[in-house]
Amino acid sequence: MGEHAVVITRVAERQWHAVEDDRVVGRGDASRRPDGRIFLSIDAWHGVVFDQLAAAMLPDLPKPLYTVVDEADLDLTSNWERAGFTTRRREWEYLVPTDPRVTGLGSVLPPSGMTIVAVGEAEEGPLGKLDREIRDEVEATVGWQEMPAEVLPRLDGATLLDPSKYAVAAQSDKYVGLVRVAPVTRQPRIGLIAVRSNQHRRGIARALLAHVLGSLHRCGIETASAEVNESNGAAMALFEGVGARRASSNLELVLR
Repeated sequence: MGEHAVVITRVAERQWHAVEDDRVVGRGDASRRPDGRIFLSIDAWHGVVFDQLAAAMLPDLPKPLYTVVDEADLDLTSNWERAGFTTRRREWEYLVPTDPRVTGLGSVLPPSGMTIVAVGEAEEGPLGKLDREIRDEVEATVGWQEMPAEVLPRLDGATLLDPSKYAVAAQSDKYVGLVRVAPVTRQPRIGLIAVRSNQHRRGIARALLAHVLGSLHRCGIETASAEVNESNGAAMALFEGVGARRASSNLELVLR
């Protein structure tokens, strides 16, 4: 920080700049996620500028407010905690091997009478119906807000935005489980695995995972990624059981 005073200016409805001697030394942004929650970001070289931006932004925004930080970034986490934010949840990022010799999934098949419909081949109508049924089941238990941000519903309630990213488990003419695969370059991301509650403990999630990981391996992709809420013990056990390892963690912080 130099000898000139830092001036905080609101430059747009949800954007703030910190300016010192005609130079922008910090930026703040508030964005509304598809589920309606407001998430903040502040980019500043100095903690004092971060504090000034936070002091200007927080009174002008409706609570609760959220932000996501890399847990390894202790300075940034400390900045948000000074502003009054507390940890709401932790999400682990896993690196997932695709080689069936490593995962042990090479011989895994879907339960009798069930088939796996490959990514991009599911029918949109039945897939949308399954998505709504699973969402209702999750909402009735832990709440859909505990899902990864990329699968949170929009304000109109939709969560199925791109059917081409899903593989499904089908029994007769009904879909009972799904997996979402985002085709990120070099390291695709498994964004969601979910099975109807009345079909749990049949090995469907494991069969879906075997299918998508095997397909990625045949395409020459060695590793995928997945984000799992720390409180989701079943999902953590599923990924760790196929040799996935924790690579990093993110904290979702909240100011109520």
